[in-house]
Amino acid sequence: MLPALLGATGILALLTVVPGPDMAIVTRQAVTRGRGDGLRTVAGIAVGLLIWGALTVAGLAALLAASAEVYLVVKLAGAAYLCWLGIRCLRGPAPEPGTEPAAVPTEDQQEAGGGGGAWRTGLVANVLNPKIAVFYTGLLPTLAPPGLRPATGMALLVVIHVLLTLVWLGTYVYVLSRARRFFARPRVRRALDRTTGVVLIGFGVRVATA
Repeated sequence: MLPALLGATGILALLTVVPGPDMAIVTRQAVTRGRGDGLRTVAGIAVGLLIWGALTVAGLAALLAASAEVYLVVKLAGAAYLCWLGIRCLRGPAPEPGTEPAAVPTEDQQEAGGGGGAWRTGLVANVLNPKIAVFYTGLLPTLAPPGLRPATGMALLVVIHVLLTLVWLGTYVYVLSRARRFFARPRVRRALDRTTGVVLIGFGVRVATA
């Protein structure tokens, strides 16, 4: 069982580090709002994965993947949300020259500002991603370690996937936070907002047309 579990973990790790909408959202949150909101966004993404994992183990995600009508609704909702996030990035207020010190909030400002919005952003983006349902229902059963009940094996793989996501995106947020001064420059911020906006809209269109 152990070799199969290690092999499944390796596959999940490779899929975790592939850039996608989650990384784009985390990038903007961490750079524009600071490390605290970046980590809260990662936490929201992890909760979204747990929700999909629970639905998969219960067999509900398979029903979604098999129902063209329901899948279409979730797919279009997820695509619309990604496009909305992208438009917000494109329309976000660009910092004026001379405002570099305030471009990125301090740690104290981050704590004072709460962070529920960042958590919800990560959660909603993941819950409205129907590809996770297809991924979990199509791939996890084939990776489930032998010797365990199918539901138990898939639940174990979901937990591993969530932990890998937390470690990977959490480390990514920490690396970004170390470069806050660079990203605080007005020109860099404007370029980041525009790039992230285009990327998110592109992911949205891709989800809608897939």
